[in-house]
Amino acid sequence: MTLAAPKSLIPRFFALIPCAGQGTRAVGDSAKHAALPKQYQPIAGTPMVLHTLKAFAGVPRIASCLVVVAPGDSFLDGRAPDGVDVAACGGASRAASVLNGLEQLAAGGGEADDWVLVHDAARCLIAAALIDQLIDACHSDPVGGLLAQPVPDTLKQGQDDRVVATLPREDKWQAQTPQMFRLGALTQALKMAVTLGEAVTDEASAMEAVGLAPKLVRGSAHNFKVTWPEDFVLAEALIKSRTPVKPRVRKAAAPKAVQKVVSDDASHEPI
Repeated sequence: MTLAAPKSLIPRFFALIPCAGQGTRAVGDSAKHAALPKQYQPIAGTPMVLHTLKAFAGVPRIASCLVVVAPGDSFLDGRAPDGVDVAACGGASRAASVLNGLEQLAAGGGEADDWVLVHDAARCLIAAALIDQLIDACHSDPVGGLLAQPVPDTLKQGQDDRVVATLPREDKWQAQTPQMFRLGALTQALKMAVTLGEAVTDEASAMEAVGLAPKLVRGSAHNFKVTWPEDFVLAEALIKSRTPVKPRVRKAAAPKAVQKVVSDDASHEPI
């Protein structure tokens, strides 16, 4: 008989999707469904967040996925895929929503050594292969890490719509998500940031604030965050390009009737 190893020796992987924001920059006044928050706006006929959840459903190593929505938000009722839990415990900021979600995972049996992959609902072009790539790169790392892209463009520092400096880009990376850290360590880092009053814009910055150096894992330019109205057009085009086009099957033409005449000697000659 083989005994099951203690949970602490078999860390699990959870996905946590903060989904409590409004995203007014992306929605704008011209959106077809302006009353809906950004993450619920349709892209290629499907609410944005469902594209995101589909990618995580394609990663067998993810034990479960928790979506954190604002209190009273019932949009995902009846829409959440199998294996996705929804918790209406969103906070006033992203960090607060993530912290509340982490505490929800812990209350449901998540342990301090389990890994949590926090991902923006609005990065709806994330692919299962990228998620697997992050897990492969970080599951043995003492800290954890995040998907990111080296900055390709010249960076300008501005003030009052004027350039005041050009910044070196050689060591600059653009942070993406998922960002993958241990449940216990990330919870402590976020709580410390709240106690110290430090603003954290992502999970990696919370880990940095406690003196840790997250690992940078090369992501993809397609894994952008839908932020501005024009991003919807680009995201829809990319999503449609991923959908395989079914080849047209031509219907076989009906065979032409063969007309025959019968001669007096019973010979058959086609006309």
